[in-house]
Amino acid sequence: MADSRAGGSPEDEQDLPDEPRGPVTIAYIAKSAGVSIPTVSKVLNGRSGVSSDTRARVEDLINRYGYKRPPASRNNVVELIFRELESMWAVEIIRGVERTAGRNRVGVMVSEFGLHDRTMDDMVDRRPHSVLSVAQLSDDERAQLAERGIPFVVFDPTEELPDGVPYVSATNWRGGRSAARHLIDLGHRRIAMIGGPAQQSCFQARQAGYVSALAAAALPVDHGLVVHAALTREGGCQAAHQLLRIPDRPTAIFTANDLQALGVYQAARELGLAVPADLSVVGFDDLPIVSWVDPPLTSVHQPLTEMAEAATELALALGRGERPTRTGLEIATSLTVRESTAPPAEEPKAI
Repeated sequence: MADSRAGGSPEDEQDLPDEPRGPVTIAYIAKSAGVSIPTVSKVLNGRSGVSSDTRARVEDLINRYGYKRPPASRNNVVELIFRELESMWAVEIIRGVERTAGRNRVGVMVSEFGLHDRTMDDMVDRRPHSVLSVAQLSDDERAQLAERGIPFVVFDPTEELPDGVPYVSATNWRGGRSAARHLIDLGHRRIAMIGGPAQQSCFQARQAGYVSALAAAALPVDHGLVVHAALTREGGCQAAHQLLRIPDRPTAIFTANDLQALGVYQAARELGLAVPADLSVVGFDDLPIVSWVDPPLTSVHQPLTEMAEAATELALALGRGERPTRTGLEIATSLTVRESTAPPAEEPKAI
């Protein structure tokens, strides 16, 4: 009797598993390929940790049997991810997410992780309803979420995002402009700025707003009055020492965040200057703590809780399969004037 597989190679005969007698399952593919079920799952989900030969063998069986993975249900949880949780911003953001999730009867899970594939894999395997990322996601991480059909929203992005990536941010340019305009209206002409990381778009926008206000008032932009520092009290203190020791020192300083402003307070004390009699200071964020310092800090209010609420609403809408008219939202900033700003002294105090 003629062999019905005549013309096939010995390798084809050896590698061809028995034909399945029922629906093809992951377990059947794993048994046919001689691998574990988690290995097949990794191949299906595009995850790392599988050799090229094994991946090719599993993919061949998936294609040969026409395996279709059933659509995965997602849990009724929005996952909020941070790179670093130890910050004063985190509490305000979590408050907004919890408030909105509670109204929608959705749970919240807070995660902190770095750039390790396994951590993102673990989060994806939890199948959240949607993801709100305070951490800036890499291209690969965004692709991994999209591949698994998990909607996500980026909170307050620090870099330019590809078209179509949903995000919620603040009006950083407007905030920077309102801070500088306030100091100009008080009569200041030597206004310095301590900026944040120069490569991050939100801090670029705050600085651009500051420059715009100076230009509108016909004031020259003195690049010697603009320095960049870490977003910490120590960074602000060091930068303020640098600015306040120049011969024609500034009479006012605008900082990229409130922690830097607290560093300016420290530098002023160390140099024998009083705020605001000798130096006006404006921060950015308007964290609750700045109303308790002495003197209470004038700051651009970044509505972190409201931003978190809007971002959560957007994430939940995307998770329900809705198509919002806008996937990029900017929440308005406002200036909170307190006691750290005043008109400049007629004769600036020498250091």
